[in-house]
Amino acid sequence: MAEIARFLIISGVLLVVIGVVILLAPQVPWLGKLPLDFTYKRDNFTFYFPLGTCILLSIILSIIFALWRK
Repeated sequence: MAEIARFLIISGVLLVVIGVVILLAPQVPWLGKLPLDFTYKRDNFTFYFPLGTCILLSIILSIIFALWRK
């Protein structure tokens, strides 16, 4: 039973962190405007592929998890 409680607490904290990140993300001016962030606009169509942002987030998360594992 303790494992389920721990899982629910960690899931709740993770959801709160994700919510805060989503709430504060528009206030970061460079997020989504990095090199390799592709935007293609036509008449009624916009395609956005944030490759540079994904690479940056992947590097940051890899460093965080590597430090957390030690």
